[in-house]
Amino acid sequence: MPYEGKSNVTEAVPHYRVAVIGSGFAGIGMAVRLRQAGLRDFVILERADALGGTWRDNSYPGAACDVPSHLYSFSFAPNPHWSRTFSPQPEIWEYMKRVAGEHGIDDHVRYGSEVTAAHWEPDRNRWRLETTGGTVTAQFVVSGAGPLADPSLPDIKGLDTFEGKLFHSAEWDHEHDLAGRRVAVIGTGASAIQFVPRIQPKVDRLTLFQRTAPWVMFRHDRDITRLEGWLYRNVPGAQQIARKSIYWGRETYVLGFAKNPRFLGIVERLGRANIARSIKDPELRRKLTPNFRAGCKRILMSNDYYPALARPNVDVVTDGIVEVRPNSVVTRDASGEVTEHEVDTLILGTGFHVSDPPIARRVYDSQGRSLAEYWGSDAQAFRGTTVHGYPNLFVLAGPNTGLGHTSQVFMIEAQIRYTMQALKFACKNGFDRLEPHAEAQRSYNEMVHRSMRGTVWVTGGCDSWYLNEEGRNTTLWPTFTWSYALRTRWFDPHNYDLRRIPSTEKHGVPA
Repeated sequence: MPYEGKSNVTEAVPHYRVAVIGSGFAGIGMAVRLRQAGLRDFVILERADALGGTWRDNSYPGAACDVPSHLYSFSFAPNPHWSRTFSPQPEIWEYMKRVAGEHGIDDHVRYGSEVTAAHWEPDRNRWRLETTGGTVTAQFVVSGAGPLADPSLPDIKGLDTFEGKLFHSAEWDHEHDLAGRRVAVIGTGASAIQFVPRIQPKVDRLTLFQRTAPWVMFRHDRDITRLEGWLYRNVPGAQQIARKSIYWGRETYVLGFAKNPRFLGIVERLGRANIARSIKDPELRRKLTPNFRAGCKRILMSNDYYPALARPNVDVVTDGIVEVRPNSVVTRDASGEVTEHEVDTLILGTGFHVSDPPIARRVYDSQGRSLAEYWGSDAQAFRGTTVHGYPNLFVLAGPNTGLGHTSQVFMIEAQIRYTMQALKFACKNGFDRLEPHAEAQRSYNEMVHRSMRGTVWVTGGCDSWYLNEEGRNTTLWPTFTWSYALRTRWFDPHNYDLRRIPSTEKHGVPA
């Protein structure tokens, strides 16, 4: 991509070859690859005052990755300084900032610039992006606003009337002292199983409201030994060997999730053994035993979640929540009996807008139709990355690129590689518009959903955030990740409408 320099020659509004939305793993990875290709004419639009995305925002007690550290990092930037096999949030955030600093990414970031609207302007073959930090235009837009960017609040009657302290786990209030408090936690997902054990010893009373019991496996987390650290720093390839062994080990999970769910019986036996190891009370054990196949929801990993729930100051409530009152949470059991639980702090561990990302409501085609309207409840994209009707738009961590078994960074890097191939093709051949054919997108998504049939994610007997309103899995990739990497290894121009730049329409934007 032999192009450098600014292209806002004729406009007061800054114009860039590429605008990247967000500075999490996707945004940083995209920016590094752009610079390595020799392109400096890009901007990263970041709504916060620091980069890092999910790993900046989720600073709750105990926040850590549930994928081994060596795999949950960029392939081009191994980190020989991890302290543990499963990295805590501060280390991951520092790693991201270090990678960005080493590759000169900070100079491209416009902080305090949340994208409020992005409109495709067909007459100029560009995007106009309105942000809280001003307007910019760009020939290409790469959305790195991932699925874990915006907290999801539960629709519970009276939630807005609560008079105590209320916050979502992704917006943790570190100034609020939990010592001696009566704390209620709503949700039992990946965040809750990490922060519940950390706050349990501090609070006077902890009431955990559980709608569905998750499968929780023992996490083989340990310190990285001094010998291992020395090998990773001094022996070429040592860390890559560790990374590849973890990768292929994780890929075997697909055999149970997508190929033959009977293999999941082994996982379920391990899960029940984990409950039996920590929970002696028969009634509590019953509450915490899942009633669906392992993998139908994301399998969680923790060594201290069950022991925390067995402590005398913890109540696990499985009755449905009726309403929230100024100083309590009200539940109703199967017989209709109502119970009021007095609390002074309410923590929401209720996940994120995964299948309905807010950024989709802010991206508009040439007719003013938002991406959210186009998708409805059935989000889809070609290669999970480009969308018919929205030229020059690339969506990282897009529809059906999520994972239930391994590192999302692997998929993000595969999408970045595909995006870079597309941008290089456009630059080399003088195209200013790339848009996937409707038929190519339809055919690709039919293939994805054919592959989804029979997987545990649609047959496992649970209601997960993987599924849309019609029970269709628009979130996960349905098979091995290496097969997705192969599909996105090269750009495929025959699947695209391509427009070559007429010399009279360049508007100062170099080809």
